[in-house]
Amino acid sequence: MISEPVTSAHSPARSRCRLWLRRYGLMLGLLGLGVILSLLQPQFLTVGNLINVVRQISLNGILAVGVTYVLITGGVDLSLGSVVALAGVVAATFAHPGDWPVLVPVALGVMAGATCGAANGLMITRGRIAPFIVTLGMMTVARGLALVVSRGRPVSNLSPSFLTLGGDVLGFPLPILLLGAVAGISWVLLAKMRLGRYIYAVGGNELAAYAAGLNVQLVKIFAYTVCGGLAGLAGVVLASRITTGQPNAGVAYELVAMAAAVMGGTSLSGGVGGVGGTLLGALLMGVINNGLDLLNVSSYYQQIVKGVIIIGAVWLDKRQQN
Repeated sequence: MISEPVTSAHSPARSRCRLWLRRYGLMLGLLGLGVILSLLQPQFLTVGNLINVVRQISLNGILAVGVTYVLITGGVDLSLGSVVALAGVVAATFAHPGDWPVLVPVALGVMAGATCGAANGLMITRGRIAPFIVTLGMMTVARGLALVVSRGRPVSNLSPSFLTLGGDVLGFPLPILLLGAVAGISWVLLAKMRLGRYIYAVGGNELAAYAAGLNVQLVKIFAYTVCGGLAGLAGVVLASRITTGQPNAGVAYELVAMAAAVMGGTSLSGGVGGVGGTLLGALLMGVINNGLDLLNVSSYYQQIVKGVIIIGAVWLDKRQQN
């Protein structure tokens, strides 16, 4: 008799606490990590280092926003890293001085990524093959195509106009401006437009969405195409930053991008997630990487930390579902 009112009194408070942590926990963790790093390494809070952090997260941020579409539908995309390499090589091939205006290689790189994404979506929906298998196969195919297009060598001698894509505008990194544009458009689409509601509906309950008259296959194809297109954009920016199209670039990028999205609240089961949380997750990953570099942590140990973060993100996702 005594335990019942105690349980009922604590249950709402516990639920509110859990909801509050779900909403603001990542932001508090990011702020706490920033305070710790600033105490351990005063250089962390310098303007130059903070700009370096946002520059570093630009590629992962673009990829994470793209994979958020796929994760919300209940899918997965393991081909992102290879698509980044393919898009970078394709763009670099047409970005030599005097060949084409800069928009041509950029468009071709994005189109190469979008084509890979559309192929993934078609095979998953029309071929009825599991997303894991399809995107794993595309990971190998895209990497092979990158090696074929580049003949196994880095594609160099890029035009100055193309190289500006990875540089600064008025002292601010252009890749961050691109990330801001991608995130803004994606937020409007997912949060304010009917198509965004369709994407959440498919991920939340595919059978119910089908019964409601939604074209589930088309929604999924759209999500994978956007994901591939944004991977293509990331590949173009990467080629501009490193001044070459590298066929071996982008290894394991897909894991870091998905970890950022999941850390930001996007569920691996679908139907839950958003761009704002994804950006916070990408920022947290960038701060961790930057902090480990400033503290002179060996790259070997950094790989261990990243692996632990990925496992932890999946564990947190499962905890929230229960």
